[in-house]
Amino acid sequence: MELPATISRAPARSQARAGEEAYTEARQDAQADAGPPPRRSPAFYSSVFAQIEEIGWERVVSATGDDGLSCLTFRVVDEQGRIHLLEITLPMGYPARPPSIAAEVPYLPKIHWSKSSRLKDVIFQFQEHLKTLQEFWSTMDEIDKVLCVVDPIKLTHAMSHRRLALGDDCYILIHVDPRKPTSLPECRFLGTNGKLDRLIMNWKRNRRRWDVKMKFHENLAAVLDFALPTPPSVSTVKDDEQADCGICYAKHLPVDDELGADSGCATDYTCENSSCSRAFHSVCLRDWLRSITTTRQSFDVLFGNCPYCSDPVAVKVTDR
Repeated sequence: MELPATISRAPARSQARAGEEAYTEARQDAQADAGPPPRRSPAFYSSVFAQIEEIGWERVVSATGDDGLSCLTFRVVDEQGRIHLLEITLPMGYPARPPSIAAEVPYLPKIHWSKSSRLKDVIFQFQEHLKTLQEFWSTMDEIDKVLCVVDPIKLTHAMSHRRLALGDDCYILIHVDPRKPTSLPECRFLGTNGKLDRLIMNWKRNRRRWDVKMKFHENLAAVLDFALPTPPSVSTVKDDEQADCGICYAKHLPVDDELGADSGCATDYTCENSSCSRAFHSVCLRDWLRSITTTRQSFDVLFGNCPYCSDPVAVKVTDR
């Protein structure tokens, strides 16, 4: 008589369970033999604290890692007021071993390090690297302001591509060289409309006419021999629609008691420059202005510049 399946499988389950237990015991024994993970010396903490003091604690965004200090994130503002987050990871053996960095930039600089180097030297080298990228970001800002960008929606300082709408379900995907932003970009045409055939032909015929002294959008329009669509103005957005904030890239702030009256609010501030018209949450713009050294305050109003067009902006310090 054949035994029920549940009975016949019982030994197999017992063997599997025994195997799992043996594996767990072996793993625990191996961990015990390996000993506790290496710990930082007191001198490490004293040194790192002193180096952060040199940079300024107000520039520290976060300090994480197993020991709370192995991964430091600093706020770095470039000469155009753009905010960058620089993550510095300190390996075991620091400072004899160099730190590694991460940031949302098109490419990272090579950090020069010696045993006498300090964290402020890393910040300085990163700031110098940001200077070399200003022309690239200015070019990308120009594209975002003047042309109809449909992708990416969530922009970062590391992105060097844009998908531009040409109308009639036709698009052009461009890649700007961060090292030579005014040079002829790589491009790819997307769509099925017959219009693309003419644009592709114009591109092949005219691309040698690309002039690095001209503005990017003017160059692109001249090479394609085509009037490029412009982005819809914030002022033309329908009443039942809402523009994304130019800082947090969201239509509404999160619902959070800590935000008080701003909890869940929509964008409520628009740049008065008609060629910009970027929308912002007042709380986002206020926090951004506070991080800029050139921002001025008079009574309860902060005065600074728009993150996109650099025209004057002003926002109240106090919550609504």
